[in-house]
Amino acid sequence: MRRLLRHRGAVAGGLIVLAFVFVALAAPWLTPYDPRAGDLAEALLPPSPGHPLGTDYAGRDLATRLAYGARLSLEVGILVVGMAVVVGSLWGAVAGYVGGWFDLLSMRAVDVMLAFPSLLLAILMIAILGPSLTNAMLAVGIVAIPNYVRLVRSVVLGVKPKEFVEAARAEGAGFWRILWRHVLPHAFAPLLVQATLGVATAILDTAGLSFLGLGADARTPEWGSMLAHSKEYFRTATWTMTYPGLAIMTVVLGFNLLGDGLRDALDPRLRGRP
Repeated sequence: MRRLLRHRGAVAGGLIVLAFVFVALAAPWLTPYDPRAGDLAEALLPPSPGHPLGTDYAGRDLATRLAYGARLSLEVGILVVGMAVVVGSLWGAVAGYVGGWFDLLSMRAVDVMLAFPSLLLAILMIAILGPSLTNAMLAVGIVAIPNYVRLVRSVVLGVKPKEFVEAARAEGAGFWRILWRHVLPHAFAPLLVQATLGVATAILDTAGLSFLGLGADARTPEWGSMLAHSKEYFRTATWTMTYPGLAIMTVVLGFNLLGDGLRDALDPRLRGRP
């Protein structure tokens, strides 16, 4: 924690993430407007005291939609990364510990998934499942799984030959007990770093899919969808695209800075440095 607090980038990223989480959780109390209901008589109003960030093409308060979009982005990041971490960790741990044909087949499957650009693979999955925010989240989560498989497998391969694992096996500890008690704890630090960076990637990829029309619909306060349905008004109402774009950039930057700081703080090779 001391190393993390001395890392200026991590502190800046942490403050951005905390502000993002606060806005996401407090959205219903921060604004009196409905994020889905609009008034065409107030469409495309510039920023004013009544609408601090202006309104969109349907007369909806932009600040309200950004606040509720933060809540939706937080849910996307947690659910997508949570699914990828759980599935990828179990897959990688079993593959690395069991070895043999299962490890070989698992790694070839991972290599095939990594051979495709992640966004292209997600688009392919959504083309099969159908466009929706839920399917976009599922596609982004599946695409992220191989990264966690390879990460945990590499940790397991390094820990498996250690004496304490051999001692646990000699004492009669079962397969899952050895993995859970003696092997997987060593993957916690790299998983924490990867998951923090993965939240930023999940938010960015989901917003990209929504921008392409493969995610959230026009009524849903999702930042990528807000960008997509405001692009034709960019010249006459620049705020309708500027603020959602800045929101995506700021949140992704915050998680990336925090992830970099966590990596530096948790890396044992850097602990001797000031």
